[in-house]
Amino acid sequence: MVFWRKKKNQAEQEQQEREDKIIHPPNEPEIEPSTDYEPEMDEALKHELNETEDELLDELEEIPEPAHTKEDDEEQARDEADQKKNLSPQQNDKPEQSGGEQDSGGWLSRLTSGLTKSSNKFTQGLTDILTKKKLDQDMLDELEDVLIMSDLGPKTAAKIVEDFSKDRFGKDISEEEIKLALATSMTEILAPVAKPLETTKPENGGPFVILVCGVNGAGKTTTIGKLAHQFTMKDRKSVMLAAADTFRAAAIEQLKVWAERVHCPILAKDIGADAAAVAFEAYQKAKDDNRDILMIDTAGRLQNKKNLMEELEKIIRVLKKQDESLPHAVLLVLDSTTGQNAFSQVETFQQMVNVTGLVVTKLDGTAKGGVLVGLADQFGIPVHAIGVGEKIEDLSPFSAQDFANSLVGVALD
Repeated sequence: MVFWRKKKNQAEQEQQEREDKIIHPPNEPEIEPSTDYEPEMDEALKHELNETEDELLDELEEIPEPAHTKEDDEEQARDEADQKKNLSPQQNDKPEQSGGEQDSGGWLSRLTSGLTKSSNKFTQGLTDILTKKKLDQDMLDELEDVLIMSDLGPKTAAKIVEDFSKDRFGKDISEEEIKLALATSMTEILAPVAKPLETTKPENGGPFVILVCGVNGAGKTTTIGKLAHQFTMKDRKSVMLAAADTFRAAAIEQLKVWAERVHCPILAKDIGADAAAVAFEAYQKAKDDNRDILMIDTAGRLQNKKNLMEELEKIIRVLKKQDESLPHAVLLVLDSTTGQNAFSQVETFQQMVNVTGLVVTKLDGTAKGGVLVGLADQFGIPVHAIGVGEKIEDLSPFSAQDFANSLVGVALD
């Protein structure tokens, strides 16, 4: 009985093996075990892995260097082209000896010539609205439109027109009377902000530190070079430059060219270097060398690049560790051709770094000179200098009355 059962079991076993060979051939790869389960991890291992992750995150606290984009390359190419034009030997090799009909009339002549586009646009607008003799509401509305189109801004335009119409409504009026009245109103707005840049050397023996900021293309590097020329040639002060725009190689090279031209020492590092470290080292060097002024260039496009704006704040923090009063001045360089965009630039930079003064450039290349009146009315930030030409002497201290008269086309004495 037992023997029969063994035989029967053996037969079944052999049958099972034959079926298995059919279902699973001999060369078939083995089936991997299922991973559909929650693995259990030792608590000590979990703690170790968490600590490692924290260490990695700590290492990534520094903001990475922004990657260059196609837009960055295009802007850099434009900057280099502008710089070559500004540094052309025919124009600038001997600025103090440059002659020509434009120079012979002095600064007022260059100012009037530089603001020709803005003045012509304004004058044409007045000519178009003076179809009748008496000043009525329609003429005032059209005059306000002309001021807005000249980039004074709606609030400033309304303010000037209201002041202008107080004692003249319903009376006969000429184009020249309108120009004189508007020039007077603009001068009243501009006069409080027309302040020269004072660069008195601090009592602690360190240099007067000027931090220069602004978006790319505003003429920041050129402005630094022109100011350095004025400080050294006219004020007879010793100046040092610092290339803290380490984001673009072209910016460093451009500042080196200007430093050579105006005979100023410069502290510069390789592209990608820590900008705050450059500013710190430059301050130490300028202080050791008993320099009167230190001008620090900073990265452009700050208005819309958070990383670079934070870098600017870091430069200021590092400087304040040396002396709480640093920097003594923060200059914002504005390109007047940007028109109304200049308002947003001033607002953003003022919130981030407390701008102490403005330098407005390229007034000779735009019909938007009125933006300066709007900026003065809205922000009240001192305007130290304006640029109305490419030559090194075409950056000059700002005069409210001269500017207003030139802007509206009033004949200068």
